[in-house]
Amino acid sequence: MNTRIRRIAVTLAAAAALPLALSACSDNSGDSAKSDSSAKASASAAPSDDAMKGSAGSTASADQPFGPACSAVPENGAGSFDGMAQDPVATAASNNPALSTLVAAVKKAGLVDTLNNAQNITVFAPTNDAFAKIPKATLDKVLNDKAELTKILTYHVVGKQLAPNDLAHGSFPTLEKATLTTSGSGESYTVNGSAKVVCGNVKTANATVYIIDSVLMPTS
Repeated sequence: MNTRIRRIAVTLAAAAALPLALSACSDNSGDSAKSDSSAKASASAAPSDDAMKGSAGSTASADQPFGPACSAVPENGAGSFDGMAQDPVATAASNNPALSTLVAAVKKAGLVDTLNNAQNITVFAPTNDAFAKIPKATLDKVLNDKAELTKILTYHVVGKQLAPNDLAHGSFPTLEKATLTTSGSGESYTVNGSAKVVCGNVKTANATVYIIDSVLMPTS
């Protein structure tokens, strides 16, 4: 009789302990699941290295020169983008071999000091190839007519600095007192509907330069 009673007591004690054990297991697995869930949430919330690099890269590149002709600019020296940023615009242009005809014209017109001393301007700078599109006799005539040369060159200068976004659909008065128009998006812009920006958003100490593939002619 005593043996039977002891067996019943043991069975009841085991049955009473079972819910407690199951409860303990359930609590531990819940904590583990919560821990895993928190870790996953933290991992997904934290930006990856690649994402951070991408974000930083896009911010850093937003204000950089763009366009197919930019690849011809020297990587180092006074004619590089960093070098041009240290000098006023006429001096900076003189260090870029692709702008030697423009620089010669600016000197002939006596505009070097005018451009170098101006503040916060935008210059649309025709390349040597742009000047080469003009028949030689016509170009020689213009280069020897200071008043006409000054008129043409000052038509390429806007009295404020223009960011690429400003060129999307713009109309700007020039130092020549006439107006030029711009259009485009991304890294593709034209001036007066025909001259293409081949290297844009080039910074100098006092100006933003957009190098173009045609010489602009004032209509007035």
